[in-house]
Amino acid sequence: MELNQYTTRQPLEYVKGIPLIKYFADALGPLESFQALPDDLLINTYPKSGTTWVSQILDMIYQGGDLEKCNRAPIYIRVPFLELNDPGDPSGLETLKVTPSPRLIKSHLPLALLPQTLLDQKIKVVYVARNAKDVAVSYYHFHRMEKTHPEPGTWDSFLEKFMAGEVSYGSWYQHVQEWWELSRTHPVLYLFYEDMKEMDHSISPFMRRGTAGDWKTTFTVAQNERFDPDYAEKMAGCSLSFRSQL
Repeated sequence: MELNQYTTRQPLEYVKGIPLIKYFADALGPLESFQALPDDLLINTYPKSGTTWVSQILDMIYQGGDLEKCNRAPIYIRVPFLELNDPGDPSGLETLKVTPSPRLIKSHLPLALLPQTLLDQKIKVVYVARNAKDVAVSYYHFHRMEKTHPEPGTWDSFLEKFMAGEVSYGSWYQHVQEWWELSRTHPVLYLFYEDMKEMDHSISPFMRRGTAGDWKTTFTVAQNERFDPDYAEKMAGCSLSFRSQL
């Protein structure tokens, strides 16, 4: 009975106007007591933008390229997920309390929901942004698989929700733009997923797919024509430039 209770899809909860899956929304109260350490490093992305990939890269750097050390534990232990709050498992906050410094921390939180301690202490941030069309497609398939999220419905209806910012973590447009603006005053290394994809993967490929431009296999012509002007309107005046294919 408990397993069914925890895996039942539930409506999103709004916190400061931003929708989140219920369990992550429940984690924000305890996170108010979180204290960042000076040598913490935050990895932040909008979901489905290469978070695990860059987490693996940074952990390997921290471990001096020692694969044995990198295999010491699953990635969610090596790089705790700040707002993680799955019932029955240790929360991200609990994992961080027993993580030795220097700590790598993962989060998808937009600035409005990020613990203030991370900003006040000028914690270094690695932010990864991915083009909106590939994010939307990947997020849709993730919703179909991950039942802590609401039922995604059809691809067409999900795309409308994504464009309106009515998915967990809210608007992609706001997320990528506010972190871009923060990089002017805060130590943020702002990376693009598509640039990372141009690295040489022939020696040790990490991703199963993660193709830049794969959105073309999912978007219809009508959806693309609907998406592009909406994108142009919401990104107007922003200097960010994304590549939707390689």
